[in-house]
Amino acid sequence: MKYLIVGLGNIGPEYTDTRHNIGFMVLDELVKQESAKFYNMKLAYYTEVSYKARTLHLIKPTTYMNLSGKALNHWIKELKIPVENVLVIVDDLALPLGTLRLKPKGSAAGHNGLKHIELTLGSNEYARLRFGIGDNFPKGRQIDYVLSGFDKEEQLELPALIDRSIEMIKSFAMVGTELTMTRFNK
Repeated sequence: MKYLIVGLGNIGPEYTDTRHNIGFMVLDELVKQESAKFYNMKLAYYTEVSYKARTLHLIKPTTYMNLSGKALNHWIKELKIPVENVLVIVDDLALPLGTLRLKPKGSAAGHNGLKHIELTLGSNEYARLRFGIGDNFPKGRQIDYVLSGFDKEEQLELPALIDRSIEMIKSFAMVGTELTMTRFNK
């Protein structure tokens, strides 16, 4: 069984550890825990890890957030992975920090990475793990907020949230969206 796990983010040192890059941060930690390594491949940093007879193909698109669908589409076709075995990890302003939600499908909710994936796939029928980053910013300052780093208190919470996200990814691959939602979505 093959799965495509897509962590959304932007490449470049100026984006490292920003709220918008939480998808990259989750996959970086998963790769570290599995003693794997990303390789710069077509349209993405790519690696694969095995988990209980499942192969998790991990990508961090190098297309920048607003063109994420281009990388996802390439790797779905390249690896011949059905869309029901795709999971996208994305930051979510509508959820407070500390909230993780797995959804089987849904709207882009204004997120440019998800908008482009939906446009490219012609569908919103793919699973996404929404990682709450909160919305603690003044009106009109959304871009500055998502492209800023987590504050000191938030940084203390991140390791446990990232580990929980990794558990959710592995659960998705083992038992699917519905059972993972039942177990983890509180």
